[in-house]
Order: sequence, then C-alpha cells, then structure tokens
Amino acid sequence: MTSHLKTRADIHEEANIPEWLKREFSFFEKIVTDRTFPCYFGRSGLLKDELRYSYLEKDNWGHFPETLRSFIKLLNENPKIRRGLFLFVEPEEHLKTIDDFRDQFWEVLQFLHDKDDAPWPEDIPKDPDHHLWTFCFDQEPMFVFGNAPAYEQRRTRNLGKGLVIGIQPRTIFTGLEGTEPNGINSREAVRKRVEAWDQLPKHPDISHYGDETHHEWKQFFIGDDCEPIVSECPFQQRKIRN
Repeated sequence: MTSHLKTRADIHEEANIPEWLKREFSFFEKIVTDRTFPCYFGRSGLLKDELRYSYLEKDNWGHFPETLRSFIKLLNENPKIRRGLFLFVEPEEHLKTIDDFRDQFWEVLQFLHDKDDAPWPEDIPKDPDHHLWTFCFDQEPMFVFGNAPAYEQRRTRNLGKGLVIGIQPRTIFTGLEGTEPNGINSREAVRKRVEAWDQLPKHPDISHYGDETHHEWKQFFIGDDCEPIVSECPFQQRKIRN
C-alpha cells in the first residue's frame, strides 16, 4: 500500500502526487522559507527536512488515521527531533469564511478521533473546557492548529487555497513549557514576529498549555480578529473511551 506520509522531496518528485497538492505545497514552501517568516521552528524544520506532510482528497480521508500512526512511529524513533506534520486538504470552492474552514478543521479531528481505537490518555482530561485538555490520537497528546485562505488579517495563518492543518506532538515542547524560561523567551520572540507580519496584536485566546484561564481548543483555530471565541467546543468525546 502506498504511504501517504511524505517528505518534501516526495511531493516534488513522486509521479502520483496530485497537481493541486504540488501547487499548494509550492505556495506553502514560498511562505514558510521566507527569512522573515515568524515561526522559526517551522522554517527550520522544513529546511532541515524534519517536517512531514500528508493530504486529504475530497471524500477520501480513509488513509489518514494510519498515516498519523506512521508519523507517531517516526517521531518515537528519534524523540530528539522536533518533528511536525502538515496536512493539506484539497481546496473546495464552497468554503469561503473562517467559520467554513473552522467547521472543516473540526470535522477532520472528529474523524480521526472516531477512528482511534486506543484509550484516551489517563493524564489528559476528557472535557475540552478543562485547561489541561488537548487533542490526542493513538494516546499521543498533540497541539493542532488550522490555517486557511479566509485569514485576511492574520497572514501567518494563510498558507494556501485550502485548509492546512499543522500537527505538533506535545513531546516536541519538552524544555519549552509555558512556565520554563526557554519556553517564555521563545514564545515571546515568535509573538513579536507574528505581530509584525499580521499587523495585529496576539489573539486573546492564545496562551501556553496549562494556563488555567485559557482553553487549548480555542487556540486550535483562532479568529481573524482580536475577539475571543465564545462558542462551545464542537469536539465530541466518544463515550466508550477509558
């Protein structure tokens, strides 16, 4: 079976890569390799070939649970490498607004969760409104964030014509936790660069993991403004989870 977990070279060189993905990836590369791009870790990971990529075609999501398991296995082979996964979703004309893409984002996460046979990690709350909740798959806690063309002001979140989902296992933040000096300094440096790119202050829902005054799920897909999200989390925890 053909693997859907791709390297940068795979996307450029493999004959079976869809044309839409090649176009989207070229745009993504142009943005992320810009020397002024705010996320140092994203730019460095791409240039060092530490990132991995996958894609979802319309009505063909079936491979993704196994693809994500393959990524987790790769991550565990050398935990010292701060790997991330970027998922490109085939663009669809009817998706226009932030809410449209936010709905699609949560649809992807719900699909993954519903296909996950592993029990929910015991140390992660099941309630998304708990400040220590985060998305998990195959018992791996993850930070997930959405990027979409509907972002007009927050340009750092516009990485193509379709939804682009970034997935970062929480293990890559070891030593960069919210209360650690390295974590505080790195977040502050990125924040300043993001604000310079976007010409907007930090979104009010952005904070560090473990902040009792914030919810992790709200940071997954922020608004294109400075207004906090007031809706309920759309994620539905499966009742059969341990």
